[in-house]
Amino acid sequence: MRLSKNFIPTVKEIPSDALIPSHQLMLRAGMIRSLSAGVYSFLPLGYKILKKAMEIIRDEMDAIGGQEFYLPALNPIELWEETGRVKAFGDTMFHLKNRPLVLAPTHEEVICSIAKNHLKSYRDLPQIWYQIQMKFRNEPRPRSGVIRGRQFFMKDSYSLDATWEGLDVNYDLHAEAYKKMFTRAGLKFFIVGASSGAMGGSASQEFMLESESGEDTCTVCDGCGYAANMEVATSALQKAHRDNESKAITEISTPNVGTIDELKEFLKIEERYLAKSLVFMQDKTPILVLMMGNDQLNESKLLSALGSDFRSCHPDELKSLTGADAGSIGPIGLQGFKIIVDRRLQGGNNLVSGANKNDYHIANIDLQRDIKIDGYFDLRTVNAGEPCPKCSKPLRVVNAIELGHIFKLGTKYSDALHAYYLDENGKEKPIIMGSYGIGVERVVACFIEQNNDKNGIVWNNALAPYHVHLIQVNSNNEKVVSIAESLYKKLQESLVDVLFDDRDDVSPGFKFKDADLIGIPLQIIVGEKNVNSGNVEMKSRSTGKRDIIEISKVCQYVEKFLES
Repeated sequence: MRLSKNFIPTVKEIPSDALIPSHQLMLRAGMIRSLSAGVYSFLPLGYKILKKAMEIIRDEMDAIGGQEFYLPALNPIELWEETGRVKAFGDTMFHLKNRPLVLAPTHEEVICSIAKNHLKSYRDLPQIWYQIQMKFRNEPRPRSGVIRGRQFFMKDSYSLDATWEGLDVNYDLHAEAYKKMFTRAGLKFFIVGASSGAMGGSASQEFMLESESGEDTCTVCDGCGYAANMEVATSALQKAHRDNESKAITEISTPNVGTIDELKEFLKIEERYLAKSLVFMQDKTPILVLMMGNDQLNESKLLSALGSDFRSCHPDELKSLTGADAGSIGPIGLQGFKIIVDRRLQGGNNLVSGANKNDYHIANIDLQRDIKIDGYFDLRTVNAGEPCPKCSKPLRVVNAIELGHIFKLGTKYSDALHAYYLDENGKEKPIIMGSYGIGVERVVACFIEQNNDKNGIVWNNALAPYHVHLIQVNSNNEKVVSIAESLYKKLQESLVDVLFDDRDDVSPGFKFKDADLIGIPLQIIVGEKNVNSGNVEMKSRSTGKRDIIEISKVCQYVEKFLES
């Protein structure tokens, strides 16, 4: 492709609204342009790279027996109401005005509706169906360029099985396929246990890329490889110690003491004896959550524990329910409350918590003796430096970008939509499902996040839009032009994908800056000095290494470079 005929609108300045490297460089390199918040046009260079990522994904999906579909983005809302996900997605789902239709954020419901009508027997299973298609999600704060947009490409695939063992097999097949995809793309990734969220199901894992630009937070152990999203991360931090003697409950005056640190100082006791009380509302039921000391509640974990949405209590509501303000709330004497406790406090005694009376606390609470507890759950947020739950080495807390997510859905959707099959005995059973997603734009953006320098993007051969960037330096020199044109033709005949900078209206310096910004792996620089000696210059974009070689050996050099 001749650059003089190609639309690659590079820019020198960093756009003011682009805050992370991939967003900045995709705009500067002429890959994308913003149409509105979270909505991007992919220009020819960017779309060429996007298609490279799609080809890698298709290869590995086909290798595990996947069959490609193309499903409608426009869905009847009734289909989503049957599974309850209109409420689950809330404002994230786009609705059409005056039409009972929605734009699909994912396609479990559509897959289920097809399976329901055509997979009637256990002999029809298993199946792996996938597509690469536009998805729509009304992100409230679209940012980070294409990493979090409102319209985006997703590879979503679905396994359909007759047995739970079959689900395990297909789940593992997808996990291995994802490893191959991301490795082929040249990404350094790690895998974490994760929450299933609105998708539901029994298990899920995320494929993550460590990045300062990431909006997810994960815990990582460099010792044993343990990694988990903060929504499910745990540590081996010491739990509550149970004293041999449980003392009698007593009320103590704690004037002007409202925080854990103030209470610890006032009573001169260890933090592990302090139980912090938090109050939430789930529909009309008040929920009291007990946490140890300054441990922070992880609301994603609380959502998993409660099973449905909740909200914080307003100050007036809190006082009406408990008789006290925040900082003086406790589990003793409450009426009509559901009480759940973080596992770190399990078995604790001689604890201190609020007395449900301002400026007073209750001492010597025994969780086994004094409180009817509705459940113990892992509810706390893990902190950096805490011991790994597997090997006890210190955990790191890192920002990360989610590349892909795989779920064991089970029968949640097939039950809701009545997608059943007949087993060997003629008994009707629900199809067992798995769901597996990859954000295609994220593959490209994440590669840029990991592979850039002060001059621009540094592509590898797998995702590079072109293999070679041929630069004609002196457009007024007939010999230079002749050699450049000849090399362009020979490389094309050798099936090498070439971007030929034949522009005659820009300076050599401008061409070199564009070449480094776009980041194609190999640059061939055809200039007057070298051409007069029968040579051209070869430059590796990744290493900066330069070689002067004979013009007759260019194709051979390129072949070896691409093989390596």
